[in-house]
Amino acid sequence: MSISISVIFVFCLSFISLLAFRKLAKRVGLVDKPNERKHHVGQIPLVGGISIYCTLMIALFILFPITNSLLLYVACSTVLIVLGALDDRYDLSFKSRLVVQAAISLAMILIGYKSLHYLGAMFSGSALVIPTYISYIVTILAVIGAINAFNMVDGIDGLLGGLASVTFSALGLMFYLAGKDYLALYCLLFVGALIPYIMLNLGFPFGRRFKVFMGDAGSMFIGFTAIWLLIEASQGQNQLVIRPVTALWFIALPLMDMVCIMTRRIRKGQSPFKPDREHLHHICQRIGLSSSLSLLVICLLATLMAGVGILSELYDVPESMMFFLFLVTFAFYFSVIANIWRITAFFKKTYRHTQP
Repeated sequence: MSISISVIFVFCLSFISLLAFRKLAKRVGLVDKPNERKHHVGQIPLVGGISIYCTLMIALFILFPITNSLLLYVACSTVLIVLGALDDRYDLSFKSRLVVQAAISLAMILIGYKSLHYLGAMFSGSALVIPTYISYIVTILAVIGAINAFNMVDGIDGLLGGLASVTFSALGLMFYLAGKDYLALYCLLFVGALIPYIMLNLGFPFGRRFKVFMGDAGSMFIGFTAIWLLIEASQGQNQLVIRPVTALWFIALPLMDMVCIMTRRIRKGQSPFKPDREHLHHICQRIGLSSSLSLLVICLLATLMAGVGILSELYDVPESMMFFLFLVTFAFYFSVIANIWRITAFFKKTYRHTQP
């Protein structure tokens, strides 16, 4: 099957499964209801992630060679989808979710031999390889972090799908340039499966009556797939597709938003996993941007950061310089978000003084 036909197949299958699952979701109560944090209208089916998962699993077994690594990925993804669906339906405690996510991380390490052990030369002129057991801890934290980073950004229509598309497009390009055709194809198919969800999530083409949400099942599946592919790209045994520091740029915005929001919660004496309305997308709306404009601004920022990572690979920019630049970018982001109301008040005051 050609690449174009494969993408069309995945797109159509994703679209059909979304329409089918949304009807089933309403029958079993797998819907998102409005509350003090969620201001949408009506009960919205939480089937975006389940639909994307089913679509991609079918595509994997039809289009890809069956390997132990593929089977492990499918098994881990299935566990997370089931966990996410149960959380969407019954609102599980964050502790139970973390336990399962940690177990998935251990399966990656002990069964799939996938771990974050090579950090490259981001700290100095020589490459750093961390000890085995420390790499286990780093990997577990990275998997849990990536899963929850993508989960936390799912706050306005189209945002999770848009940010995921940026990450998988960047990864797909790098896999393609490195000659990793199957991994590049999977990234492309993932984006192809996301597009129908983004369309329905934004109310296109059938209007808000057919609206669907991703759900925790989908955000966990996306975050897990992202970290799986980032480890595959940056920790290869023979050939690195990207350097470890570049992985930070490919998920920069979800990662920065998660760290900022969790830091603010801890400072307030709250649980870092307590939901609130202080994420970047909420702030964008509270300073006056519409939901659509917030989506556009945030996705453009993510694309810019991913583009920086791609260019650093193509032009072989020193890893230590890219890591320093990432830290500077994160510090700037953290400072702006922490002082956003003062900055906004200053510009409003300045604007009023300049008016005749």
